Amino acid sequence: MIGRPLLLASASPRRVDLLRQAGFEFEVVLPQVEEAHDPALTPEQLTVENARRKALAVSRTRPDALVIGADTLVYVDGDPLAKPADMEEALQMVRRLSGRTHEVCTGVALACGGEVARELHVITHVTFKPLTDEVIRDYHRRVNPLDKAGAYGIQECTDMVMERMEGSFTNVVGLPVDEVSAALHELQS
Repeated sequence: MIGRPLLLASASPRRVDLLRQAGFEFEVVLPQVEEAHDPALTPEQLTVENARRKALAVSRTRPDALVIGADTLVYVDGDPLAKPADMEEALQMVRRLSGRTHEVCTGVALACGGEVARELHVITHVTFKPLTDEVIRDYHRRVNPLDKAGAYGIQECTDMVMERMEGSFTNVVGLPVDEVSAALHELQS
């Protein structure tokens, strides 16, 4: 797979930033795909399935390239929290996370030639401080929650909401860079 172009099948500006900061040269190609929303799947299964769908959708149109697909979801009590539909739902989501530990799971699929070459997932545990509605609204005035799973961005105003984190910080941002870098280097060598 040496010399293959690298593509990111994602519209996430955070994933673009993370890959650039890791030193990768790549092109962004938006996948045209329906995401799975199957409550019977575990967080790992659901995020990997969606990552696979994204990577394969792009890989089939660009079989010459190595494609990264990723999907990140926030889970609390086994329930996925995707991107909120509006500010009220964002408030409810963060209220639910207040004072509790939740999981952030990112599934990643690497595809080439229209086939999956590697899949992985990473889980990070994040604990929020107890938060009042006033603090949550203030946080949402500073951080746009509408394009983020779980209605928060760990990379912005972190001290307002987070008490502690166990695991990969970049995973919570949207892409577990260390694990993706290792998989890409293995596939390209």
